[in-house]
Amino acid sequence: MTQFKTDASETNGEDLVSFINFLCDSNATSYPIADKVRNSNAALKELVAEIITADGNWQFQDTNIANLSEGTITLIASQADYSFNEEFLAVEQISIKDVNGNWRVLKHLDPREFKDVAIEEYFAATGLPTYYDVIGDTIFLYPAPIAANVTLAAGLKVRFKEDIDIFTTSDTTQEPGIPSTHHSLVAYMASIPYCLKYKQDRVALYEKKVMDMKKTLIDIYVNRNKDDRPQFTTSPIDNYK
Repeated sequence: MTQFKTDASETNGEDLVSFINFLCDSNATSYPIADKVRNSNAALKELVAEIITADGNWQFQDTNIANLSEGTITLIASQADYSFNEEFLAVEQISIKDVNGNWRVLKHLDPREFKDVAIEEYFAATGLPTYYDVIGDTIFLYPAPIAANVTLAAGLKVRFKEDIDIFTTSDTTQEPGIPSTHHSLVAYMASIPYCLKYKQDRVALYEKKVMDMKKTLIDIYVNRNKDDRPQFTTSPIDNYK
């Protein structure tokens, strides 16, 4: 099961919509596709929110404004680079808390302005960051922060926009942006709101299934990050010390 919906009849049996109908004893009339889409998207966003906070280094707060969330992390003196999960998040704004506790919005640095000198050489000294750049899954601060000028504890704040490809009512090839082993988790989560109304005897079972599958999904990302790179963790770059 990978696709959201394979045909208009919702009876193919190899897609999420058909599985939702199976779990709910529903059809396109009793559980309209628009409702399935809404509940499936809500499920996917909930899963992504749990994934991006899996290792606990970043603290996130949903601002409920245009799907933006804010994350904070403790800075490390003389360290310029801080990684995030670009699979689900897009950086919108970055702020630094100065030594007096005031938040200062950083300007985005354009590398094209540094034609005659390396950026690392121009910002060789540490201090209060005034610029940032994003390369792949890493945020770079210029200059690198130092305790004399910056509040290190939860001193970096990043406003993120959810970068999730959500479902629409016309999707026939779209897949959830999570491992295929857990695609059915979206169907279970999207089935619960319907069952709360019409099949209440199934709710406890499906909630238990969701809880168990969430745990194994988070384990996939935590273990993957240990093998690959830490998610929302930091690693020093000597050039910025």
